[in-house]
Amino acid sequence: MIKIASVARGEIPADLVIHNAKIANVYTLEYEFGDVAVCSGKIAGIGEHYDGIINFDAQGKVLIPGMIDGHVHIEDTMMTPQAFAEAVAVRGTTAVMADPHEISNALGLSGLEYMFRASQGLPIDIFYGAPSCVPASDFETPYEPIDMTTIKIMFDKNLVQHLGEMMNFPAVINGDAEAWGKILAAGNVPLTGHAPNVSGKNLNAYLSSGVSSDHECNEISEAREKLKRGMWIMIREGASFPNLKTLLPLIHENPLNASRCMAVSDDITARYLIEKGHMDEKIRIMVKDGLNPFIALRLVTLSPAEYFRLYDRGGIAPGKIADFSLLESDVIDENFKIRYVWKNGRQTVRDGEVYDISDNETTQHIAPVMKTAVKKIPSLEQLKVKYQPDKNINVIGINERSILTTTLQMKPKVDYDGFAVPDIENDVAKIVVLERHRDTGAFGVGFVKGFGIKRGAVGSSVAHDAHNFVVIGTDDLSIQTALKSLAKMGGGLTVCDEERILQEFALPIGGLMSYLTPAEVSRELEKMENAASNIGIKTAHPFMVMSFLCLTVIPELRITDQGYVDITKGYIQEIFVR
Repeated sequence: MIKIASVARGEIPADLVIHNAKIANVYTLEYEFGDVAVCSGKIAGIGEHYDGIINFDAQGKVLIPGMIDGHVHIEDTMMTPQAFAEAVAVRGTTAVMADPHEISNALGLSGLEYMFRASQGLPIDIFYGAPSCVPASDFETPYEPIDMTTIKIMFDKNLVQHLGEMMNFPAVINGDAEAWGKILAAGNVPLTGHAPNVSGKNLNAYLSSGVSSDHECNEISEAREKLKRGMWIMIREGASFPNLKTLLPLIHENPLNASRCMAVSDDITARYLIEKGHMDEKIRIMVKDGLNPFIALRLVTLSPAEYFRLYDRGGIAPGKIADFSLLESDVIDENFKIRYVWKNGRQTVRDGEVYDISDNETTQHIAPVMKTAVKKIPSLEQLKVKYQPDKNINVIGINERSILTTTLQMKPKVDYDGFAVPDIENDVAKIVVLERHRDTGAFGVGFVKGFGIKRGAVGSSVAHDAHNFVVIGTDDLSIQTALKSLAKMGGGLTVCDEERILQEFALPIGGLMSYLTPAEVSRELEKMENAASNIGIKTAHPFMVMSFLCLTVIPELRITDQGYVDITKGYIQEIFVR
């Protein structure tokens, strides 16, 4: 006799019964009242008069399916998978689709293997995507490239569930054999994409590869076109790049579009998770914007489950995994707040706090060790930029609340010795990227506008996606001090003023993550952001904003250890232009 069927028929007690629940049905977009019976980690039945070994009275509060983040980079939180799980489980998240291309850039295949091992036995399910772009383009320098053979190994070892975002869209569009080889190596799995501003025939070429989703839409017109061409739209609401309010009209104008859309995080910080939330915060934003609460809920439950072919979850129904959360209220509204969470029928959160977080006791002992220490720091003389008369300089223009940059051509400020230098009055600072994985000493120098720094320098080893050292500063001595600070730590965040180190935060796991708890990481990040503010930086999440200035697969002008890069033009750009 199959036990779960007997429980479903009401003939034997369930392992757990949630009584008197107001169930949010994401299939029919309505509430229904009743009991939810659980057997062996799955939902056996929904109805009345179920009895359980454990009985829980929901008292008419709303019971929702476990929420799913369809695209997130755990490394960007600077937390281990275990700490990340602790931070998001209390928010009602029970599964995430994580792209580990950050740690894979820093540590290669061993980095992904670490993430996989560290993700076992947690109160959320972490499904990894095979990192398709290590490096993101030929103009970035990772620890080691990941080719199509390595992609195949990842799937053969069951380390990954889908293909991570295919960021090198020019390579796909132009029929590059290596890019297409990685797609073919992934096989019949969800192929996630990354195609900012790609449209028309180029979009057709990109989609002809089988890539089927995108989280880089910045305008509603872009999202409409991609939706028409069959793409799933991942609406990003991250710490620095929020797109929900911009793209929600796509669903307001036609609620049926929700069946091909989902809300995702992409890049998010520990501080954001603790102070604002995770998928629960996205629900609050969407409902406050006037979206039907059930449609908002579908965008973080059933839609991502269907796209990623996780047919065992996404809703509260017989046969589904018993992942669900109970709200504090009897309605889904803009005050949406989680009180209790169950994962596989096991309670993990009680009264909004962690109740049973992990069976994984070895996470902090299995991280791979960095293999290279940076010793080749540029001299002050090397950091100087000799002015070329009668020429302007290319400057990276930061766009507030957007991941996109602009290419500015400006007249440089020139010092008495004939060198182009930062122009603080016009908010132009110097930016330097130093290769850190092989200690080649290679570095790129450029200028950036819009960061708001008044003195000193800030530096980080979190520099998408190759994660070399990146520093923005107002003078070469501060920049050099920041590079030395990063090298001594082996990776992390730093704020300096001339020869003084004002604040540091070491990230020992690949220069990306810390072993600290979510609260501790959040406090350290707050200290770093406060130190950045003290040298004049007013940009929200300055370290995250700075990190994306190195990502060459986002338009327009970027910088790596190889110098300026504009992927829309397809080649290295010079500092000086006529």
